[in-house]
Amino acid sequence: MIEFKLTPAQKQVKELTHWFAENEMRPISLLSDKLGKVPDEWLAKVNKMGITLSTGGIGGGGGGASSKKEDKDVDPEVKRQTNRTTVIASEEVGWGDPAIALSLPGPGLGGPPVVNSGTPEQKERFLGIFTKDEPRWGAYALTEPEAGSDVSNIRTTATKVDGGYILNGTKIFITNGGRASWVVAFATVDRNAGRAGHRAFVVEKGTPGFRCSRLAHKMGMRANETAELVFEDCFVPDENLLGGEAYYAQRASGKSGFQVAMATFDNTRPVVAAMATGIAQAAYDYTLDFVKKEYPKSGRLYQIACEKLADMRQSIHAGRLLVWEAAWKADIGQPNSKEAAICKAYAGKNALKVCETCLELMGPIGLDGHLVEKLYRDVKVYDIFEGTNQVQHLIVARRLYDAYDLRI
Repeated sequence: MIEFKLTPAQKQVKELTHWFAENEMRPISLLSDKLGKVPDEWLAKVNKMGITLSTGGIGGGGGGASSKKEDKDVDPEVKRQTNRTTVIASEEVGWGDPAIALSLPGPGLGGPPVVNSGTPEQKERFLGIFTKDEPRWGAYALTEPEAGSDVSNIRTTATKVDGGYILNGTKIFITNGGRASWVVAFATVDRNAGRAGHRAFVVEKGTPGFRCSRLAHKMGMRANETAELVFEDCFVPDENLLGGEAYYAQRASGKSGFQVAMATFDNTRPVVAAMATGIAQAAYDYTLDFVKKEYPKSGRLYQIACEKLADMRQSIHAGRLLVWEAAWKADIGQPNSKEAAICKAYAGKNALKVCETCLELMGPIGLDGHLVEKLYRDVKVYDIFEGTNQVQHLIVARRLYDAYDLRI
């Protein structure tokens, strides 16, 4: 049974992360949005503090350091709560500033596939670069101009040659893609094979034929870098095939590359949903203070505001519990695809609705350089990336159909 009470360690993580969000992230939030980037000196400072976008979410100690520790050395109780602790921390940094949170140094979304599918040598090689010496980033390159929600339709090709593969194709909307030391890039060795042809490669910055063609200018999340990546006759050696040739040969289904991508989403969708919940909580907190200060303490307008605030409070807490359930199932080793999709679909849509309601309560004042206006622009992507709301519904429906019990 899922436990709703936080452990002492989780309480400490929540408190410390909230302190960081309030005292380090929030003061540069509007400035970073205006500049379209997080100040380099700030990123260097937090990297030395050991605050990183680690393999599963926001963490400390230099990103990939934890990946070097064997499972047998980890306290079972601590390991059982890892995903829950991650989403707790992720909600707090989402509350601080979601664009800054995704800009933190570390392996980011590229971390889970390396941890879950990489060989021991690949884990050491690619995750070992994340230290306090200098900020470094990893990235995850899956989306393409004609393969967004339909991941199986990727067109980036990987042609086998002596000693490796030649990659050709384009990836878009890649978080931290321009500055990443390496990206986990998905390509197909045979487009006619569909998902069975998918492979995952770690492509390092500076590899000939691999470049960032442009950085996107966006409505929201302006402080976070979003890149378009191009592969033109890019040679990637065999040792950069994630998991190695044996990883794919041992899978009878032949869908290993696709499964690597989907397993990553099962890990990261609860984290994204937690950050969306943090955005909703931030907008709610800001608007609650506004209503207390600016609204008359009686009358119909005050009553309407209180009713809307109460509805928002309930929906935010409901989203938080859905996130915790998905993380809990991952912690106890149970499949969580359905729960991850449910919490992602609910939290993103609800956060958008909360931010919209907060702007309504603040009126035109809310559009004049206030935090809520920025959050409203930022939050829309949480209903899109990591799989759109419609895709999440499709995933849930398929899981229900497979179970032959629509009451689940």
